[in-house]
Amino acid sequence: MSASLVFRSIRGGLFVVALLAPCVASAWGPQGHRLIAQLAWDQLTPNAKAQIQTLLQDEPEPTLPGIANWADNLRATDKDLGRRSGPWHYVNIGGDRCTFNQMRDCPKGNCIVDSIPAQARLLADTRQTTAARNQALKFLVHFIGDIHQPLHAGHAVDKGGNTVQINFDGKGSNLHRLWDSGLLSTRKLDDSRYLQTLRAKTVRPAKTAASVSLKSRSASWANQSCAIVVTPGFYPATAKLGNDYVTQWLPVAEQQLRLGGDRLATVLNQLFDVPTRR
Repeated sequence: MSASLVFRSIRGGLFVVALLAPCVASAWGPQGHRLIAQLAWDQLTPNAKAQIQTLLQDEPEPTLPGIANWADNLRATDKDLGRRSGPWHYVNIGGDRCTFNQMRDCPKGNCIVDSIPAQARLLADTRQTTAARNQALKFLVHFIGDIHQPLHAGHAVDKGGNTVQINFDGKGSNLHRLWDSGLLSTRKLDDSRYLQTLRAKTVRPAKTAASVSLKSRSASWANQSCAIVVTPGFYPATAKLGNDYVTQWLPVAEQQLRLGGDRLATVLNQLFDVPTRR
């Protein structure tokens, strides 16, 4: 996708603001994150499940889906950590590059590509307190979901689609919000029924050896998400969207949910079943 299409969506001061303040919005919305977490839970080993249940035993809802949205809700409950962790939810590698570069895209390690392995290291370190490992698990579950929402690896110039105004189903919105939840809501399914739909899909990620670093995998996932953003048609030609956009892009969104769940399961199984992996 050419940069000119992105620029056409931005007006006046929004352009300047977007350059200075990239998007920190949530990805997938509550349902999407719960679905990814449940898909992952279904694939965990008994050992991984047992250790996770121990870490979550004091949570109000002690399940992976129950803690999947904690990192987004953090801004309302802990403004300091919520603010500091904001950049951990995304990375901007849009334009037509879609290739993560550490020095250019995350020079201080303050982006999702680095936050995923950082939280995994804390979670795997049994010398940490239970509270620290609990928090790391909650961040990790959420961030692996986030990195599979394409606009969390998109353009800084439009704040991950937040300044791209659209009209969908007769209501004003923006492209980021559409990908958070608008596309998924067209199914009109509760979590249980949506899980049946996702489980029926044949999308499976390639097996990843434990020797491949989580940092490398995170960068690859970001590159793949960005590649969706720059696919022709992802940015609609007009602000008013019809069912044709849903028909084209809902399967892609659901593929990303499946990949997020499968990859989260792989990471958690490797963390809890291979004690020497750090």
